[in-house]
Amino acid sequence: MEPYYAVIFTSVQTENIEGYSEMATLMENLAKQQPGFLEIESARNEIGITVSYWQSLESIKKWKENLDHLTAQKKGREQWYSYYKVRVCKVERDYEFNA
Repeated sequence: MEPYYAVIFTSVQTENIEGYSEMATLMENLAKQQPGFLEIESARNEIGITVSYWQSLESIKKWKENLDHLTAQKKGREQWYSYYKVRVCKVERDYEFNA
């Protein structure tokens, strides 16, 4: 397997999350259509963690610059998030267990 990249997005939401769920679904569906997209995983409790996987740094850059994604990012900063952090990591190896 060739190395690939993970974008780890951790966040804390504000109390005003009106429209968030719909936008999250829209962004996930849109990301899946982007060249270089591999997979997405997410979980939310006190903090949210979403990890998307990409074939290249270039595919991540193009996703970050997607106009609909830019709109969602702006809305997140203005309304939905009190905090977020993005990490981009190179995945050299992975393995799993599945019973």
